[in-house]
Amino acid sequence: MPKLFDIKFAGECKTLPEGFWSAVDVWIKKPHVVNKRLCGAKDTESKDVDREAVLLLLKDPELAHDVLSFMTNSRHALAQTHEKENPWASSTRTFIPKVNNYGTNLHKEFILKDFGRQHVTFLPFEEDSEGQVSLKRGNIYQFQLLHQDCEDWALELHVLALDAWYSDGVAYPKLPWLSTDLLPKLVRWATECKSREFKSTLSLLPVEKYSVKYQQLKEKYKAYGQGKVWPEVTDPEKFVYEDVAIATYLLVLWDEERAEKSLTARQSFVDLGCGNGLLVHILANEGHPGKGIDVRKRKIWDMYGPQTLLEEKAITPSERFLFPGTDWLIGNHSDELTPWIPVIAARSSYSCRYFVLPCCFFDFCAKYQRRQCKKSQYKEYIDFITEVSQVSGFNTEEDCLRIPSTKRVCLVGKSRSYQLSDEAGAEQRRAHYIQSRQKASGATVQRSDIRNDGQSCRGNEDTDGTPNSSWGAGFQPRDRVETVRNCATLPRDFVDGFVLQVANVLLGMTEGDSGGSSSDWHRGGSLSVSEVAGLLKQETLQLLKKECGGLQTLLKNNHQVFRVEGGRVHIRDWRDRKSSRVSTKRKPIASGALKTRPCWFYDHHPQRCPLEAEHCAFAHGPDELQPSTRPLKKMKNDAFLSH
Repeated sequence: MPKLFDIKFAGECKTLPEGFWSAVDVWIKKPHVVNKRLCGAKDTESKDVDREAVLLLLKDPELAHDVLSFMTNSRHALAQTHEKENPWASSTRTFIPKVNNYGTNLHKEFILKDFGRQHVTFLPFEEDSEGQVSLKRGNIYQFQLLHQDCEDWALELHVLALDAWYSDGVAYPKLPWLSTDLLPKLVRWATECKSREFKSTLSLLPVEKYSVKYQQLKEKYKAYGQGKVWPEVTDPEKFVYEDVAIATYLLVLWDEERAEKSLTARQSFVDLGCGNGLLVHILANEGHPGKGIDVRKRKIWDMYGPQTLLEEKAITPSERFLFPGTDWLIGNHSDELTPWIPVIAARSSYSCRYFVLPCCFFDFCAKYQRRQCKKSQYKEYIDFITEVSQVSGFNTEEDCLRIPSTKRVCLVGKSRSYQLSDEAGAEQRRAHYIQSRQKASGATVQRSDIRNDGQSCRGNEDTDGTPNSSWGAGFQPRDRVETVRNCATLPRDFVDGFVLQVANVLLGMTEGDSGGSSSDWHRGGSLSVSEVAGLLKQETLQLLKKECGGLQTLLKNNHQVFRVEGGRVHIRDWRDRKSSRVSTKRKPIASGALKTRPCWFYDHHPQRCPLEAEHCAFAHGPDELQPSTRPLKKMKNDAFLSH
């Protein structure tokens, strides 16, 4: 039994041997977490098998003999019995590649766990459309946990090389990858043994259907991801592929629902707080009637065409914003509307369902106030929205999406926990819960504002002046115009004076603490950000506190002069590749964009600019200054608009 590689566990491992089997299950059930070319795997339920069952499984007697010898030649120190009636737990997994280049062939593995000898064996095979099985004789491998000297644990990788090892990097990884990538991760997973706060990804969907649909949509809408038709200031790759993944999830979820309920018509939807509208565009393009509503129109809306319905409107939880004819309500990073979406869905109609992807933490009429508990803030907020959903009368399901975001947990309400005949009682429970949350957050609900069924109906006005019956006492929709608070709106004279003050202090210091290579050009010393704050007057600091990011943001905005690194502020030297922020990924500056701003060092440094005029991107004197040919850039906070 050739040993390819082994790793010893560091120190005392109280998680073993249970942690080893937990780590093995991660590799079996979620191989995509380490093999990025896989979308996942589908495994069968484990069953006990004996020697005779293995012989029948492998069919070839000579092969079965080699495999059985491989599995029973154990060096486990704790193994006390050689044979048992049912020594192995057997299961089969089918790989689901992200891109299927295998046609109709399925790539699978027989998995045999031996809990007595503490090892698991993988036997890869292929199955064609006619059910014919072909075992990969050179790719049989095994992980074995060893307990050495009653104290030290080690994990070994063994290979049964009946034929040459075959690798395509997908279903069949390269042999060195098993030892250099997979084995260390198994060791780490076995020692961490973390309990998951959330469910596994795509737990409510068939992963194989999701994988196929995602690849189709990714190819279909790749022009948006490449930025070819993306007028927003945000990174298209991140936002586009996130919306493609969410659209894929919903399309597969709805497809499964139609099959389950024998529905023929495609589900309708309304996306509340639709942002850039791409999710609405994809769902509508794929045949689902629906629309998106958001408080602010985005530039990209006009590019989708008339078939994509998008409305610019402030949404307030009220009877004006019920959707009795809609099948699904969507809340994709819907911020202050998030806790209201299950309520709006419940009150729209008994058949209305919802999907919500919580992001920022909002209660019904204020920021969500965290309770004292051991959960993470994110988990606590997910539990709060789950509670809202359950009180609203939904059988609530939780899942985790595969999107490029740290906020990936979604909640789905597909059915009700009460009968239609109990709608009045369900509404009373909803109204009482909302009222209790509003009182806890300080919102005032007058007795006259509560209907006979307990529902709040305060007379408010929408943003267009139209009276409405509002349930959300204290609810405040976001402003149509986003307030820019990134120091970009500070008076120019104020910024220039700040830059000159800080730069003069740095230049008045010795160069010993400035870092970088020494030269005749004086770069001064360095200050911590807190030391820079100490140079400023109290009223100046108060002004900066009102800006998003404050002092550090202002320093980084003036990157022509300053370099902020490791919490310290330096004078920037544009001769240094690192200091000048040159990156191989950055596109070269167009000639028309050069010399549109004066060089601060040429005007203010005692030795002027360290670069020759032809090498400096800024103007050395008024004669070199060129008018800008570019439109004014929107503020960085506009990233919020496409969120």
